[in-house]
Amino acid sequence: MKELLIRGAKWKYQDINPNKQEVILLVHGHPFDHTMWKYQLEALADFRLILPDLKGYGESDFDFQKIFIEEQALDLAILLDELAIEKVHLMGLSMGGQIILEFNRLFPHRVNSLIISASLPNAESAESYQNRLKLADEISEIGMLEYTKKDIHKYINLDVLKKESDAYIHLFKMMSETTVKGAVASHKGRAERRDNTNYVQNIMVPTLVIAAEKDYFFTVDRIKSFAEKIPNAEFEMIEKSGHLPNLEHPEIFNKLISNFYKKIK
Repeated sequence: MKELLIRGAKWKYQDINPNKQEVILLVHGHPFDHTMWKYQLEALADFRLILPDLKGYGESDFDFQKIFIEEQALDLAILLDELAIEKVHLMGLSMGGQIILEFNRLFPHRVNSLIISASLPNAESAESYQNRLKLADEISEIGMLEYTKKDIHKYINLDVLKKESDAYIHLFKMMSETTVKGAVASHKGRAERRDNTNYVQNIMVPTLVIAAEKDYFFTVDRIKSFAEKIPNAEFEMIEKSGHLPNLEHPEIFNKLISNFYKKIK
């Protein structure tokens, strides 16, 4: 992995196919790292791919009190500046989807397209705000390994993705190896995120929104309603998938994103 110092923090990232002209910036969710996208690399071989470990995750710096969605978006813009990349296609899942929406709000002139998977643009309600802070406290108390053992079932459909599968083992590793400080700081910052529900009506770039039938966190109906607010957005639902369709059903996910990119080229 390559390394950059962005606003005083170490960022690690992969730069794949650097000679390709069109660029996709792939933004992972919580509590994962850039390797969650390894199932898409072959399908996206015609693009230059930038895969960062977000602040708080993977090999990037993690020792912060709060990490805000807005600062993740800003730091991604600075990362692109350092790489002399002006415009990108953006792909994000869950928290990553919220980050790329914020990036598009702040830097619309730098965005060619959006793929948003298993994500919603809303801020926390009073109840969900308190629940997220409680979760941060719980992780501080029990650690990420115990949290992973307890809650990994919420992230995938275990009727399809068995515990002995390579994808499950990979997911367990990503989650359990996320630092406690990074996870807690991210939860505390994400609890205070901006509400972009109305903003999405202003998105003018080609957009694909992907939902998962068995998603524990975001129901299909809510994601479809969100997609319908974006002018001319495409909506797709992947059956029998939990929160991570790119990992649980990569063949279907990759076909959807490949067809989307072919249409907008």
